[in-house]
Amino acid sequence: MKEAAKMATQEGKEKLGDFGGLSLRGRSFVGTVISSKMQKTVTVEWERKHYLKKYERYERRRSRVKAHNPESINAREGDVVKIVECRPLSKTKNFVVVEIMGKEKGFEERMESLEESKFKKEAKKKEDEDKAKEEAQKEASA
Repeated sequence: MKEAAKMATQEGKEKLGDFGGLSLRGRSFVGTVISSKMQKTVTVEWERKHYLKKYERYERRRSRVKAHNPESINAREGDVVKIVECRPLSKTKNFVVVEIMGKEKGFEERMESLEESKFKKEAKKKEDEDKAKEEAQKEASA
């Protein structure tokens, strides 16, 4: 009985591949890589639904975690990846990227629109500050 369980876990590890001696256990998620600017680390985000009992409706929530990005996999921004829990690798890193499942449609367009909205917010904030300065100068001169 115990031998069968050991064989099953060994087969599972072989299917997932070798990740530098990391034992993969626990939860696994599928999400999109939103940042790959760190060394051997990616930030993975996925959406989930959370039920609100009071309103009898669901809300969309996003989860973000940092995951180890092995050189053999080398996931980039916009990739849909599968991550699996492992031992803590650092203060914030408890997952490892196991496989790249494809590319997310519309990822680049979404990131571009986010950048545009940031610039618009900054420009509007600057205009508001300029108007406030002008009003303060008018009041001081009057």
